[in-house]
Amino acid sequence: MRIRLLATLLLVTATATGCVRFAAPDSPSPLTTASTPAPPGMATQAPGGATSPESDVDNCHRLASLSPIPLPPPGQMPPHTPMGDIQANGRLIVGIDTGSNPFSFRDPLSGDLRGFDVDLAREISRAIFNDPNRIEFRVMRTADRIGALESREVDLVVKTMSITCERRKKVDFSSPYYVAAQRILAVSNSKISTAADLAGKRACVARGATSAVRLRRIVPTVTLVETSTWADCLVLLQQANVDAVSTDDAILAGLAAQDPWLHMVGPSLGEEYYGIGITKGRDELVRFVNAVLADLIASGRWQQIAEEWLSVLGTRIAPPQPTYRD
Repeated sequence: MRIRLLATLLLVTATATGCVRFAAPDSPSPLTTASTPAPPGMATQAPGGATSPESDVDNCHRLASLSPIPLPPPGQMPPHTPMGDIQANGRLIVGIDTGSNPFSFRDPLSGDLRGFDVDLAREISRAIFNDPNRIEFRVMRTADRIGALESREVDLVVKTMSITCERRKKVDFSSPYYVAAQRILAVSNSKISTAADLAGKRACVARGATSAVRLRRIVPTVTLVETSTWADCLVLLQQANVDAVSTDDAILAGLAAQDPWLHMVGPSLGEEYYGIGITKGRDELVRFVNAVLADLIASGRWQQIAEEWLSVLGTRIAPPQPTYRD
């Protein structure tokens, strides 16, 4: 019995010793030559490629909108008006984005849409229904905003939509509700500090955004990489597949907040005035939305929303002064 027990102990000891003696094989080396998948719909515009008409041109007095009407009591929209039709439909349908933090994004915990644009849309719903939640958000790409309005797929587009004369040929706009400055987002240890440093490099923009036009004009030799969303631009920058992203400062600040290795650089490349997009011919709805915006500014509610969502810019934001016609 003692001999059998000793043999068993020797076997266990040898096994244990073997476990220590033979180290596990090393992990395989990273496949540094593997190509990363491109975002769906990505396209590249080489230097000299065509772009949409410039956003800075103002031969149409683009910032002037229809004067506000007296706001009817919530829940009592006049019949035979766009607001009355929306109330009868039971919900306000709004085109929006989920990748433009802090303007509109999906909360990772609750799954709810949140942001500056989201809250403005809810205030319009409140003015119509006396309920900020009688609203249906339809997520869309930047390039699809105008088409959704023309087909009346949505009642409004509240999606960081810059007011331009070219767009005014197809849709109407509210008075401006925010003024953004176009800047550049780059990796912190890169040598990019101004727009001139993008000469011969690759910059990401969302398809249909006016920022592409201005950047092309300032840096003719830049290669533009177009994606469906700004979130896709963030991924490309993190993968080192582009050298920078260029769009409005608040959107870039939202991207930078998701990655400590990114920062905004350089002075403003130009201003963008955001307006709420509305289908042409719905003048009463334009006047109603302008009345809601004016009321939000006068009551201080606009400032509350701005302080909640735009504090990432580090400066106090003021609402733009409206210009009205007829």
